[in-house]
Amino acid sequence: MESSNLLRVIKHLRVSLVLYLPLLFALACPAQEPLKLPRTMAWSAYNLGTTGYNQAVAIAKMLKDRHGVTLRVIPAKNDVSRLLPLRVNRVHFSANGVSTYLAQEGVFQFSARKWGPIPVRMVLMSVGFSNQGVAVTASSGITHIEQLKGKRVPWVHGAPALNISTQAVMACGGVTWSDVERIDFPGYGSMWNAIVDGQIDAAYATTVSGPARKLEASPRGIRWLPMPHDDEQCWQRILAIAPYFTRHMATRGAAIDDDHPYEGGTYPYPILTALDRQNKGLVRLLAKAIVEGYDDYKTADPGSIGWDINRQQFQWVVPFHDGSVEYFEQLGIWTAARASHNQRLIKRQDLLSSAWQEMLLKDIDDDEVFSEQWYGLRASRLKQAGFDPIWDKPL
Repeated sequence: MESSNLLRVIKHLRVSLVLYLPLLFALACPAQEPLKLPRTMAWSAYNLGTTGYNQAVAIAKMLKDRHGVTLRVIPAKNDVSRLLPLRVNRVHFSANGVSTYLAQEGVFQFSARKWGPIPVRMVLMSVGFSNQGVAVTASSGITHIEQLKGKRVPWVHGAPALNISTQAVMACGGVTWSDVERIDFPGYGSMWNAIVDGQIDAAYATTVSGPARKLEASPRGIRWLPMPHDDEQCWQRILAIAPYFTRHMATRGAAIDDDHPYEGGTYPYPILTALDRQNKGLVRLLAKAIVEGYDDYKTADPGSIGWDINRQQFQWVVPFHDGSVEYFEQLGIWTAARASHNQRLIKRQDLLSSAWQEMLLKDIDDDEVFSEQWYGLRASRLKQAGFDPIWDKPL
């Protein structure tokens, strides 16, 4: 009798395990991440014809051919219009520029009350054989940065990355905005149309961009103003304004080749940007797809070569997303030093977020006063934690 009861109990336990084990497993484990890329995806990017846009389109074709993903690349004329769709979840990612760093820091346009520091993360970046710099027409007679004094130099509304980078390059030659005639433009494209038409004397871009090629092909021609690598004072002034620059000898771009390199500076462009809350599995799969599909798009644009996994800057000024980190770990290339650097950048972002919440509690109606006080509070909190604020007041 006891044996019969024991058998019934064992049978009941087996049935219970079959019925409830999946539920127990689901409760014990986090929600499963995607096993494959979504059928549709959207990225914001630079204007039509720019190298950033062209590279995004080339990656989109690879994703369609290999994974059946329809990627919509949405062109935007400035930094704010690229990052706003990301911030409000209208796009999954942004093929952005160095404004990703400025948005992280909550400076310039991103110091406004409606913005503040954003917890951005990098998925991957393009670091090609090109530079970013200031170009003039070959017919202008301008050969050095210091000769920009008194010239017409563009300022693009809503594009702090362009304006600060232009300022940093000018600083190499000891030139400031007060030394030039500032000409305002609504977007990157209109700025480059203006130099082709002779309305301004200089313009900033990556050397492989479509607009730079357009100027090269025009009767005016193109010349890039050098940022001498052995000029320590030049580079101290550059990095004091734009710490994201590194010395680089470009061999790709308008009027540039292996025999005629350009001595200047560079930084990753474009940077595939996500918010910290983006699904880790999606980011990992996308990073993997871009790396493994590299051969399909590496020649689509002169800058596409920069997506090579061996050209990634793993210790830059913006942290990588956890999904990318997982992929790098799978590849065996995520070192302790890289992990430590990444965590310190995330700590910086957390501190900025905390400082911003503190700032929002202040009863300040005037936008200009609000921005000025934010810079001061931001600098104070960063210094207290052992970070360099870079900017302690609006430039």
